[in-house]
Amino acid sequence: MLGSRSTLESDLIHLAALRPVPIPSHSPARKHQPIWDRAVTRSMKKSTFLTAALISLAPVTAMAHPHIFVEARLEVVAAPDGSIQELRNVWRFDEVFSSSVVMDFDKNTDLKLEPNELAEVGKTVRESLSDYDYYMNLTIDGKNVTVQKPDIIHVDYKEGQLLMFFAVKPTEKMPLKGKLTFGVYDPTLYTSIDFPTDKELATVGDGFKNCKHDVLRPDADQVISQNKQSLTDAFFNDPTGTNMSKLFATKLEVSC
Repeated sequence: MLGSRSTLESDLIHLAALRPVPIPSHSPARKHQPIWDRAVTRSMKKSTFLTAALISLAPVTAMAHPHIFVEARLEVVAAPDGSIQELRNVWRFDEVFSSSVVMDFDKNTDLKLEPNELAEVGKTVRESLSDYDYYMNLTIDGKNVTVQKPDIIHVDYKEGQLLMFFAVKPTEKMPLKGKLTFGVYDPTLYTSIDFPTDKELATVGDGFKNCKHDVLRPDADQVISQNKQSLTDAFFNDPTGTNMSKLFATKLEVSC
C-alpha cells in the first residue's frame, strides 16, 4: 500500500539537503527513446528484472498503461527576485517496483540497499531521465520550459518503498507574471505519478503572495468527450501518446 499524505509529509525532512549549487544553464535535447535506456546500456548490463522493465518502455501502443506507480509531492519555490527558483520533488514508489530495484542494486545480496547502493540508484536515474526532463512539465503563458539536471537525486528505502528526493531549476528565467503551470507526469504513461491531495502541489516563498493558485485534476471522461477527434488522430500519428497524455495530467496553475 502506498504511503498516506502524512507519510509523504514526513518524507519532507529530507528536503533540507536539497539545495543545489549553481549548475550550467544547459539541458540536453529530448530524445524519443525508452526511458533509462542510456543508463541501462552503460551501467546496468548485469541487472535482471529492472532491465527488462526499462527495455519494455519502447513505444508500443498496447502497453500504454502504467506499470510503475508513484505518489508524489511538488514544491514550487519562488526566488527573492520574483521568479521561479527551483522545483522540489518527493517520489514514493510502489512496493513491487521498489523490490525489483533492490534485486538489481543489492550487490552484496543482504536484501537491503546500503548507502553506496542507494547512491548508484540515484546516479542511474539522474542520467537516464535527463532526456525526459525528469517528468517535469513547465509552461509560462503557454510556452514550454525545460529544466536543468539536478545536482543529485537522493534515494532512500523505507518500509519496503523506494523514495527519491531532488530539486531542479528551469533552464530559463520564469518570472512570476502571467499564467504558469507545473506538472509532473510520464508522457509515455508507463509510470503513473499521483498527487494524493491538492496540498501535495505547493508553493513556497513570498513571491507567490499576489498570485492565485489552482490544482487542475482533469476528468478523464470529459477530456475524451472534448477531444475525440484529436485523440483519434493522435492514436495514429503519435502512438506513444507523448503529445496527448498531458491532457490527463494533474497540474498546478499559478496566475500572477
